[in-house]
Amino acid sequence: MTQTPVEPRTAAEDAGEGSRQPAGRSWLDRYFHISARGSSIPREVRGGITTFMAMCYILLLNPLLLSGPDVAGHKLSHAALITATALAAAVSTLLMGFVGKVPLALAAGLSVAGVISTQVAPNMTWPQAMGMCVIYGGVIVLLVATGLREIVMNAIPLALKHGITIGIGMFIAMIGLVNAGFVGKGDPKGSAPVALGAGGQLHGWPVLLFCVTLLLIFMLQARNLPGAILIGIVVGTVLSVIVNAAGNLTAADWGGSAPKLEGSAVSMPDFGLFGHVEFGGWGSIGGMTVGVIVFTLVLAGFFDAMATIIGVGTEAGLADDKGRMPGLSKALFIDGAGGAIGGVSGASGQTVFIESATGVGEGARTGLSSVVTGILFALGLFFTPLAQIVPGQVAAAALVVIGAMMMSNARHVDWSDRAVAVPVFMTVALMPFTYSITAGVGAGVVSYTAIKAAQGKWREPGLFMWVLTAVFVAYFALHPIEGWLGVK
Repeated sequence: MTQTPVEPRTAAEDAGEGSRQPAGRSWLDRYFHISARGSSIPREVRGGITTFMAMCYILLLNPLLLSGPDVAGHKLSHAALITATALAAAVSTLLMGFVGKVPLALAAGLSVAGVISTQVAPNMTWPQAMGMCVIYGGVIVLLVATGLREIVMNAIPLALKHGITIGIGMFIAMIGLVNAGFVGKGDPKGSAPVALGAGGQLHGWPVLLFCVTLLLIFMLQARNLPGAILIGIVVGTVLSVIVNAAGNLTAADWGGSAPKLEGSAVSMPDFGLFGHVEFGGWGSIGGMTVGVIVFTLVLAGFFDAMATIIGVGTEAGLADDKGRMPGLSKALFIDGAGGAIGGVSGASGQTVFIESATGVGEGARTGLSSVVTGILFALGLFFTPLAQIVPGQVAAAALVVIGAMMMSNARHVDWSDRAVAVPVFMTVALMPFTYSITAGVGAGVVSYTAIKAAQGKWREPGLFMWVLTAVFVAYFALHPIEGWLGVK
């Protein structure tokens, strides 16, 4: 149940709180201003545990998204990916707790991981892809430090922001459906480019368990059960272990490793991906493509972050009606730095998770809850064998669920206004159909400015949107332009 909000405080008030509190209070209370925000240590601990339970599914989904080959055909170790995901989440969330002092937890952003896996890795090596994460994280930090982050956010029309969120949700859902084997390539001799399963029908037990897990999570959510995604994954994994043992299935049937525990449930972390970052060597794809990829990562990395931070802060009673809250600038800065932290760790960019609101609902009001969540992610480093039991088909169900949750932004779109509806539709449709977030954003931007110009409102989009339009027009026409210029 959501707690009664307390009166918002300014950062200056919080900064001096420790000197005015009675000396008898614990150092935790003085450092995190627990009593000042109407909370208690037990409530903060409970909130931190709740937040971890609500978002620990990322330890399964992020490795699933980053499981494909890079341009050189190299695949990342699954165990190392789990370690990298837990490490980056632990470091980012602990920073948010100790420095930002707000109840916000960070982990690998699925939208960022989607861009990395489908648009970056096919054109670069994995170390170069992680280098792109470090670059985009640096760009966001620079935007926060200079105050340009809010300017950029305000320049993009609200409807298009909703369209991008919806489109990313559809894109993530499409990845889940494909990885589960529920959607596949159509019959080469037929006219359909995609089909149900392989060739028009579902094959094997794994895809059936995906369907069972997906329906179970939806049913649990309909009952408003906390931790529905995690519970669904656990149940789906248990069923998979039983089916695998009873049906004598092989690793090939699961498209990877079979759902069974081999050896101990505890192991030392695999830090094999840490520090594997490269910058440069992008000559084969061109400077414009690199620039567009960085821009796409920036969009995917911070579009929802500010709204999430303010939304959770408001729920905690820390933000006022203008979005001001203690530690806001620090929180935005750490969220941006999460891109670089994820890149260095090998887990892709980190961002604030809306699941932080579950901890707030349990009473969390300070950074102590984030410290608890970060510690639990750190402990997750030693339980990689347990995470590896979860089959990809079961984890893919959570991707579809999250995609469905992001579709809720459609209610904010005025579908009766074609100047809004068409760009949003183009954005939402092209992201999953082209398997590219960049293509969806570009189509939305170009169609928005074109329609506004046709209506005689060419000034309305603003200079920034027209600059983006020129960039995306060049991006879509890159191949014919190169041919015209004689570039091979």
